[in-house]
Amino acid sequence: PSVAGTSVSRDFVELPSQLYEHWLTVPAVLEKHALHVKTGKPMPKALVDKMLAARTFGAGFATVEFTASALVDMAYHARRDAPQEPLRFETETLEGLNMPDTIAMRHRTPHFGHIFAGDGYSAGYYSYMWSEVLDADAFAAFEETGDPFNPALAERLRKNIYAAGGSKDPEELYTAFRGKMPSPEAMMAKRGLV
Repeated sequence: PSVAGTSVSRDFVELPSQLYEHWLTVPAVLEKHALHVKTGKPMPKALVDKMLAARTFGAGFATVEFTASALVDMAYHARRDAPQEPLRFETETLEGLNMPDTIAMRHRTPHFGHIFAGDGYSAGYYSYMWSEVLDADAFAAFEETGDPFNPALAERLRKNIYAAGGSKDPEELYTAFRGKMPSPEAMMAKRGLV
């Protein structure tokens, strides 16, 4: 079996691509690549500041609606048999979680194809948020060095995450890169929830 690309553990598959997104907020990257199509000038600092300030808008709502979908996904797949009334099952599951009525699931059951389409996300929808925990924690490692392009850390990232793929257990690979297991604090900070 392949160990490259998306042929890795579902819990680990989104980390490489999502981690790249963090460098889009680094001023040096924006100054080099976020250029006006006609003038070639970099994005004005005031616009960058507004863009970065808006990143956390609605993050609490988005976190709850996503978590609701992940928990309903788990509830469906924890059953031995399929519920006869899926929408009722969804409602009862959300009520059991004391989910606020004002926040619906991100994907309602009738169109929640991710968890029923057989593409590997059955009982695994949570992995998107878990990947966000991983990518935020991984980027925090760069921030902790004071250099978002730290060469030694970048080499550990290349060796233990990008080059290793699915050749070893994700926990072993992540720990080899970061020196510890991830914690959700960086993701919570990124979302403005702490």
